[in-house]
Amino acid sequence: MRRLFTEGLLTPRDRALFGICLFTGCRVSEALALQTTDIKGSAITFRKSTTKGKHKTRIVDIPPGLAAMLGEYQPKQGAMFPGMRGVTERLTRFMADKILRDACKRIGVEGVSTHSFRRTALTQMLSAGIPLRTIQEISGYSDLGTLQRYLEITSEQNRKAVSVIGF
Repeated sequence: MRRLFTEGLLTPRDRALFGICLFTGCRVSEALALQTTDIKGSAITFRKSTTKGKHKTRIVDIPPGLAAMLGEYQPKQGAMFPGMRGVTERLTRFMADKILRDACKRIGVEGVSTHSFRRTALTQMLSAGIPLRTIQEISGYSDLGTLQRYLEITSEQNRKAVSVIGF
């Protein structure tokens, strides 16, 4: 994944876009809907009106790795990821997908989609021992069962789980 950010994604805008997806576990459509005013201090606000299901606004802290990516990208006021001037207000999902496909092609990686960042983020949180309820809050899933379908459980996690049982 690191190589994708260092060699595949060529512009600060592209690294910021997919960095937000990776470090916050958001959907690419949620990242594309961000306004520059949604990023304040050390947090990103995903507004209720732009989230899937429009259930609630959520605020996610910006970790240092993402802060560095955002520091390199300085968009003008308005849409965080503006589209082509006069054509679209903001970058489209189609264009985000094309940017990612081209980046993956440059480094010879297959099987990555815009949703891969979300799955990776959520699975890494689980592997680090973050409680499911916290992951649910950060990711914006309204249903815990839906969240669990996205998480990949390793055999090591299974071994660790059963090793704590005993007298």
